[in-house]
Amino acid sequence: MSDPSVNVAPVSASRDRTHKITVTAMLSAVAFLLMFIEFPIPALIPTFVKMDISDLPELLAAFSLGPVYGVAVAFLKNLLHILFKGTSSAYVGELCNFLMGAVFSLGTGFIYRRKKSRKSALIGSIAGAVLMAVLSVPLNYFVVYPAYVVCYQLPLDAIIGMYQEIRPSTNGLLECLMVFNMPFTFVKGMLDVLLCFLIYKPLSPLLHK
Repeated sequence: MSDPSVNVAPVSASRDRTHKITVTAMLSAVAFLLMFIEFPIPALIPTFVKMDISDLPELLAAFSLGPVYGVAVAFLKNLLHILFKGTSSAYVGELCNFLMGAVFSLGTGFIYRRKKSRKSALIGSIAGAVLMAVLSVPLNYFVVYPAYVVCYQLPLDAIIGMYQEIRPSTNGLLECLMVFNMPFTFVKGMLDVLLCFLIYKPLSPLLHK
């Protein structure tokens, strides 16, 4: 007589994997749609830098499924963006969006995974937002803004001038990024964290098995 318990583990593992893939696909689609909902904050940063909450689904994936799945959502949302909308920055914008989203969700999810509690979730979220904000400076300085200069035929002096309209004493691109982009990116990340904490519990039955 066969032992029914022999097949329980493989079936359970298969269902768990299917669930994670399904939730990852769903969150990636939501993240892709959220990329279209963006708005400028002219008083705080030049209008070509916009606020959005498309990193929110990555956090949901990192908390519910694990950090790797948060990275997967960051990758898939940008892949969908390229497939359906194309790129206007020779894929540089999408690459940097992926890298910052991946660092955000990976850092957050890694800390939360070590000890699953509300406190560690908050600590992980803050750490992830800090990492993303810090990473935004070299990415923008060495990759994104040089690509803007080439792709949009926009002189670097003109870009710096947009920052100087808000803070006239700002001098040089690096200072622009340190004073404006890094805090802006951190606040953007913390907005995602706030929304995640608000909606995670209601969505928990859907995110978990």
